[in-house]
Amino acid sequence: MNQSSSHVFPRHCHVDLPQAVGGEGCYLIAADGKRYFDGSGGAAVSCLGHSNQRVRDAVKTQMDQLAFAHTSFFTSEPAEQLADLLIANAPGNLDRVYFVSGGSEAVESAIKLARQYHVERGEPQRRHLIARRQSYHGNTIGALSAGGNAWRRQQFAPLLVEVSHIAPCYEYAERRPDESLAAYGERVANELEAEILRLGEDSVMAFIAEPVVGATLGAVPAVAGYFKRIREICDRYGVLLILDEVMCGMGRTGHLFACDADDVAPDILCIAKGLGAGYQPIGAMLCSEEVYNTIAEGTGFFQHGHTYIGHPVAAAAGLAVVSELLERDLVAQVQTKGDYLHEALNARFGDHANIGDIRGRGLFRGLEFVADRDTKEPLDPGLGLAGRLKKAAFAEGLICYPMPGTRDGRKGDHILLAPPFIATEKELDEMVERLSRAVDTVMAAV
Repeated sequence: MNQSSSHVFPRHCHVDLPQAVGGEGCYLIAADGKRYFDGSGGAAVSCLGHSNQRVRDAVKTQMDQLAFAHTSFFTSEPAEQLADLLIANAPGNLDRVYFVSGGSEAVESAIKLARQYHVERGEPQRRHLIARRQSYHGNTIGALSAGGNAWRRQQFAPLLVEVSHIAPCYEYAERRPDESLAAYGERVANELEAEILRLGEDSVMAFIAEPVVGATLGAVPAVAGYFKRIREICDRYGVLLILDEVMCGMGRTGHLFACDADDVAPDILCIAKGLGAGYQPIGAMLCSEEVYNTIAEGTGFFQHGHTYIGHPVAAAAGLAVVSELLERDLVAQVQTKGDYLHEALNARFGDHANIGDIRGRGLFRGLEFVADRDTKEPLDPGLGLAGRLKKAAFAEGLICYPMPGTRDGRKGDHILLAPPFIATEKELDEMVERLSRAVDTVMAAV
């Protein structure tokens, strides 16, 4: 679509985009008939592909029955059923679900709930939020403040609220040569305790982190034991643990809830993206029984809200999506297909001179580009590698998610892959082949 003739405000004002006119399985189809393999699920959204009949039927049926009822007056059957299904499969003692329209809203809701929880417990001095560098939690002001993506934060810095940022658990780039994985994990987890003590041990309300860091780092899981230590520190100082699974949750990493791989449970958990699989805009904040009861037995009113929370059509879509994931055993398939994809990526790129790390869990994989594999030195940011890779892959009929600034918001480049769970091994091989051609094209020119 030529932007000069469009009235749509696009993400980039000087890029002409093809118009999508159809979706079939793992492919999106443009107006000119070209088919694009959705190797990143958009932004780790389209876990069921683009033509799931069960979800489409659920949306149509619900639309005919009840399109909208504001939650200040009514609840609805699909919202109740989806909440029941999520809690039946949720970790720890998560007990309540607050539906929203997307990931940023889920994170905003979590931050505000954490604050109100402490106020209602008689600890209004707890006001500090701690997050991690090189994280991403959304684009609204509160979520952007929590995020550690320097590029996204930069021009809005004067508007952001104060949030402390400690080190990520980014073993590839930040573990010392003489440090074991366990020692590294404990060291970076202990930064949380140090920051709590610096701010005042009774002044911190919550710590927020992604179990597997998505957009900003490129599918980086924590080392074993890291989140258990984080949980211990939070419990010791009365700090709520918020886990952001907006991108890595809902089966994407081989567990319905990503934190299950780390054997921890949060006090508050955020999901979106794969919850609606792209068929409807929906996200959710889940909280523990203790957090909910503190509000219920206090003011009884969470001082927060959005017009479309618990939207019946969106909830119906989410219910169909989660039912598909569970009833078709797709989450377990993500583990096996994820192993297959990891092997395929290693076979093709494991010895590549400019790919230093291939990482991730399930069907959530990242490739980090470097100038030198031994030193792990990033490529020159001036090369614009991520943008070139996106363009070259798209020309090959592949949608993927390259990002710059992997190391510190400026240096470093990675590609994030998050294909639909329904992708066959043949289609995953095709994705790797298309990516390989794109990488060869770009690296030959830099």
